Order: sequence, then structure tokens, then C-alpha cells
Amino acid sequence: MFDAVTETGYSVNTAAQMLRRNRSGTILVILPDISNPFFSEILSGIENVATHEKLTILIGNTNSEPERFLNILENLRNGRADGALLLNGVAPPVGMLPEHTPMVTISESIAGSPLPHVGTDNEAAAYESTRYLISLGHKSIAHVTGPDGNQLTTDRRSGYAKAMREAGLSDNICEIRGGFEFQNGKEAVSALMRQPTKPTAVFCANDESAMGVIRGLEGAGYNVPRDYSVMGFDNVSFSHIFSPELTTIHQARYEIGVKAMQALLALMGGQETESPIFLPHKIIERSTTLPLTGRKVVPE
Repeated sequence: MFDAVTETGYSVNTAAQMLRRNRSGTILVILPDISNPFFSEILSGIENVATHEKLTILIGNTNSEPERFLNILENLRNGRADGALLLNGVAPPVGMLPEHTPMVTISESIAGSPLPHVGTDNEAAAYESTRYLISLGHKSIAHVTGPDGNQLTTDRRSGYAKAMREAGLSDNICEIRGGFEFQNGKEAVSALMRQPTKPTAVFCANDESAMGVIRGLEGAGYNVPRDYSVMGFDNVSFSHIFSPELTTIHQARYEIGVKAMQALLALMGGQETESPIFLPHKIIERSTTLPLTGRKVVPE
């Protein structure tokens, strides 16, 4: 993990700048769903840096509702917050905020937006996840996607399809509409069962939907990983507590929070920041994946 104190290097300058510029000393963090466990470690990284800089964090939970998002943005427009970290994948309406308002997007980038971004290379991570399943001998691999209209969904779908095409498995590409919630994954199993050729492995857009897929498969009388290998994405805190323990992609979420806060501080200090900043990811191999030779033949 990054040492937030030594990495930032903004302590004295940031405080002095706030005094000179009559700033509020408050940073706005905008989330689409505060109940989602994915955000906890990112928030921890943000808070660590902010506390060191003697800044206050104001969390705005949009519940993915446009009107709530606009109400939260009022804190920037009226000066109650000095900058914002956007985790909801939505840009403020053009002209609503003063030009050059310091803002950084986290995790979900905004297509076509010039705002600096910090997160994971989602396309590359999905590509590697699919290649991992292929390396286990799986050729019929389904992808349970995230929600429509989400940049994470687009990037992870793209990485999956790229890996399948490169492996000569274009005819086996199978995308099943899902979402980021447990119930989305559980409901996706019905579509999975309707496929003419049942997949032997399933790559899911996140951990919660993967857990839903596993429970849905179990409810249909199948065993994971003996009948189906299932892989998630995010490595949320309970992915190793879930039974069976979930194979997934680890995102450096704490470090993402630290780096994003550092980037925002740089913008607030009138400095430029590189973008995008991608933090390393890695495959965490647990109990929900198995080589194709180690599984039973799934009945048609």
C-alpha cells in the first residue's frame, strides 16, 4: 500500500493555498450507491490522504438518481466544497460549475470527458480474466455483463470479446445481460441455461453478480466449480469468505483512493496531473475455477 503521508507532499502548501484562496477545506466524494462494498477501500484511501491534509470529506450518495446528483453538485457551485472525486461515472452538466473546477473520476471513467481518471485498466483486466479461463481448457465461456450504459460494462465486455477472438473462439462468444448486484447474477442463470451449447465457465462483471450466478447454479442442481467455473471481478472483502471462495480480479482499491486524492490536490494547487492513472491488478485464484479436465460433463 502507498504511504499517504510521504506520497502526497502537499501538507504546508495546500493549507496555505486554502487560506489565500478562501477555500472551504471540504472535498466532495460522489458515489452511485453507498451500500456497495466495492467503495469501502477506495474511501479509506481517500480519507487517509484527506485527514493528513486536514481536509473534510463530504460524501454524496446519488442512488443513481440524476436529480440527487444535481443537488449534490450544488456544494461545488456554491463554494461549500473545493473539488470533487466522482465515482458515479457521470459528468456534471455543461455550464453548471465554474470552469476548471477541480474534479477527478475514479474507477468508472466518463467517455469523452477531459477529467483526469484514476482506476484499473478494466479492458486489460477482463482480457486477462478470460485468458485465464481459456488457459484452464475452457472454450465455451459466457460473460455475464454489468448494467447497460456503464463504462465498466463496456470495457469489461470488450476485454472478454478480445480474448475470445484472439483464441479463435469468436463463435463461442456468449454475452448475458446482467448487472452489478447479487440478484442480477442469480437471474442471469436462466439465460445461461437456455444457451444451445452450455458454457463450461462464466466470467462475471463483478463479484456480487458472480456470487449470484453461483447461488443460481446451485439452485439449479449444479456444483461450482465441478460443473461450472465462475470468476468475478473486484476482490471485495467478502469474496474470500463466500463459499466457495471466489476466483476474481484484485483491484488496488485503497491505492486508487490515495492516488485519486493526490491528483485532486494537485489540481487544487494549480498543477497538472497525468491521466489516466491505472493501478496494477492481478488474478486471485481461489475455489470457484477448475481446469476443464477436472470437471464433470454438464448435461445438455
